[in-house]
Amino acid sequence: MPDTAPRSTATWTVVLLGLLASGCASLPPGSRPNPADPWERMNRGTHRFNDKIDRAVLKPVATAYRDHVPQAIRTGIDNALDNLGTPTVILNDLLQGKFLDGLQDTARFALNSTLGIGGLLDPASRAGLDRHDEDFGQTLGKWGVPSGPYLVIPLLGPSTARDTPTRYVDARTRADELLDDEVDLFRENAYEIGVGVLTAVDTRAALLDLDEMRAEAFDDYAFVRDAWLQRREYAVHDGDVAEEPLDDEEGATEDTEAGDQDAARAGPAAEPPKR
Repeated sequence: MPDTAPRSTATWTVVLLGLLASGCASLPPGSRPNPADPWERMNRGTHRFNDKIDRAVLKPVATAYRDHVPQAIRTGIDNALDNLGTPTVILNDLLQGKFLDGLQDTARFALNSTLGIGGLLDPASRAGLDRHDEDFGQTLGKWGVPSGPYLVIPLLGPSTARDTPTRYVDARTRADELLDDEVDLFRENAYEIGVGVLTAVDTRAALLDLDEMRAEAFDDYAFVRDAWLQRREYAVHDGDVAEEPLDDEEGATEDTEAGDQDAARAGPAAEPPKR
């Protein structure tokens, strides 16, 4: 494998510049601290920085991609990008002890890489081999590693202290990385940048429908944070997550309990007269 130091240096330079540009944002009036987000001031600044980049560049490009690229081509691109990430899914299936899923994903990768023309087509789904979604962050969560504080990464978006370094492992276990024997750093970097940009545009296009919900949210940062953390918890535990009562429901329960206690103390006098 070629030396990855130049790319690592460039990546961290972008991250540091993003942090410096974002600064620390103040909290909205009346907002309550979230125990999962002790770095909220810094995260809000980074979120604001990312949102400006999104509005100026990524969202317009994603919108044009959705509106002007035929659905068949977009589906093929999405399939191919998913196929590149299947070895990562297989590895984490095995690390989590999901051996049947690992066999299914291996068969899926072999079928889509051959009959599916490198993943552009998806004959595996038609054969009953469903997609799975596993990564190294989920594996660490399965092993009992806590997520740690919520963290917004410049240009990359929501993450946690646990999941942030696992992105490197996931990137290095993709199909194109495992099969890479390229020694020309220029061509390799150009390919990786191209795949990264295409992945970002494809992912953003899939999220365009959520923009209306975000626009209606009282606090966009809190909306994105809470939605992402809930979705991540759901993925780590394979959907086996206990539902927590909403604040309003808790308040209603407390009011009901208080009313029952008052009625009990009042005794028969509180009962309506019998006719």
